[in-house]
Amino acid sequence: MKQPMTRRLWLSAALPAALLPSATPANLNLRLRSRKLGLAAERGETWSAPQTAIIVCDMWNGHYCQNSARRVTEMVPGMNAMLNKARALGVRIIHSPSGCMDKYEDTPQRRRVKQARISKPPIPLARWCYLDLASEPPLPIDDATSPCDDEVVGPAVKRFDRQHPGLEIKEPDGISDSGEEIFNFFEQEGIRNVVMMGVHTNMCVLGRPFGIRQLVRLGKNVVLARDMTDAMYDPRQAPWVSHERGTELVIEHIEQYWCPTILSKDLTVAANGRTS
Repeated sequence: MKQPMTRRLWLSAALPAALLPSATPANLNLRLRSRKLGLAAERGETWSAPQTAIIVCDMWNGHYCQNSARRVTEMVPGMNAMLNKARALGVRIIHSPSGCMDKYEDTPQRRRVKQARISKPPIPLARWCYLDLASEPPLPIDDATSPCDDEVVGPAVKRFDRQHPGLEIKEPDGISDSGEEIFNFFEQEGIRNVVMMGVHTNMCVLGRPFGIRQLVRLGKNVVLARDMTDAMYDPRQAPWVSHERGTELVIEHIEQYWCPTILSKDLTVAANGRTS
């Protein structure tokens, strides 16, 4: 099947020949886990890699919560390796370190998303998608006040200025923290399927203008990579479980009320068994 002319022109202009996708686009076999009445079930689904994007949410180079920053750093090597493999299969990568766009304004990845042609969204785009009790019950963890698990919690001030340096930004990636820009880019590039990963599961991953709530309402096929995320939760607060269990509870909430989850390894192997 021929690519649309605009797609072919973009690829030939933006990428060296070594980075052009193969004549046969890859398909991804995903195992989607969702919940109904609290019970988990899995199903298989095949996604076209060129119609799929990964959004890397707020994987900053610092955080006021030192334990949170440590967990991000621990997640980075595995995430970066996975992104490289997914990229080579034709999956688009969008880096979204919110509040840091000034560091990337002169990069082709930032310009690529900013310059996407404007499309009309099917719903008004929110600047932040708050929890709405008409759509979901309260979250299963208490994150109302300073949900940081440091022994001594410092002031909640900005301690980051860019994405974690261990996450490589390459061609043909994009960079944006704007829901409108990312929607336009997805429409222009024919992106139907979106994988969310990054932090924090109960906050930015759900609520950002490019987060799960907004993307689901826009009609995208959305999944969360459950092994590539972390919640902001302090075990000294309800429901008084470990930090790891608190993150799992939020993931289960998302599976019940918003979208399925996958394991990130599903994004690294094509349906025909080809790996990058």
